[in-house]
Amino acid sequence: MSHPVKLISPYDLDGEEPFPLDLYGQRFLAQGDSWFSIGAIPPYLTTNVLAELVLQRGAVAVNCAAPGAVLRRMTDSVRNPKFVDLLCGNVQREWTAILVSGGGNDLIEAIGAPPTAARDQRLLLTPAERGTPNDPAGYLSDEGWQTFSTYLGAVFDGLLDLRDSGASRLKPLVMHDYALLRPRPAPAGAGFGPWLQPALVDFQVPEDAWLGIGQLLMQRLGALLNQLAAARMDAHPDAGPIQIVNSQAAGLVLAERDSTGASGDWANEIHPTRGGYDKVAARWAEALDALP
Repeated sequence: MSHPVKLISPYDLDGEEPFPLDLYGQRFLAQGDSWFSIGAIPPYLTTNVLAELVLQRGAVAVNCAAPGAVLRRMTDSVRNPKFVDLLCGNVQREWTAILVSGGGNDLIEAIGAPPTAARDQRLLLTPAERGTPNDPAGYLSDEGWQTFSTYLGAVFDGLLDLRDSGASRLKPLVMHDYALLRPRPAPAGAGFGPWLQPALVDFQVPEDAWLGIGQLLMQRLGALLNQLAAARMDAHPDAGPIQIVNSQAAGLVLAERDSTGASGDWANEIHPTRGGYDKVAARWAEALDALP
């Protein structure tokens, strides 16, 4: 028998009659960005990974995610006191696993740095710096990627430090990479996106190179998350495991090149359709069903 994951807000745990978490065999604490929350305006135009998650055992997830969240703010005790408190604060508990969707908005924020920024403070090269590239990597700043990698490593370790300071120290932390996408002028709603495509236009990147750059950025981010996870487990072998779900192996269909709305498995430039999230959620289900 399969069971959709019951999603609740951290505020459902407050009050005189808090939600009965102990009725569920698996209890997850979730934090993240729009892939765990809202990816379109209005929200019904798409869904998210957790909403499509179906497991073999009954499970509940306390979802602290919010659209637009970057990893460094997810564990900020000022901006996200509920998550921090549930993970290692006054109302902490021993969760079955910690689920995190993070890193994607950090990458988008970094790629939005303008051409006037220092080379080590942006991910794209100006036309004068790149010459005539033979591949997507020729459009990217190695110095900027090193800065981004150092930054993401620091906030990743900060997240793990919080987990390892509380009752869930020995419990798995499960994250994901992001599916390969096509940069295109497809917003999530008025005033929300697109994200990658405007940066490529600002740096005068030929449209024929957009797809390769978008895919390379997602591949690099996925590789970085796996490297950070491996390094952390090597440095702290007595702590809980870290797993990166491979969304890139979920087989999402790319959007058409000139599309401005839903196309393929994508509702907009960076958020999948319900069918796309179904595919990603199936990869998550494999990982979570394998937990003790």
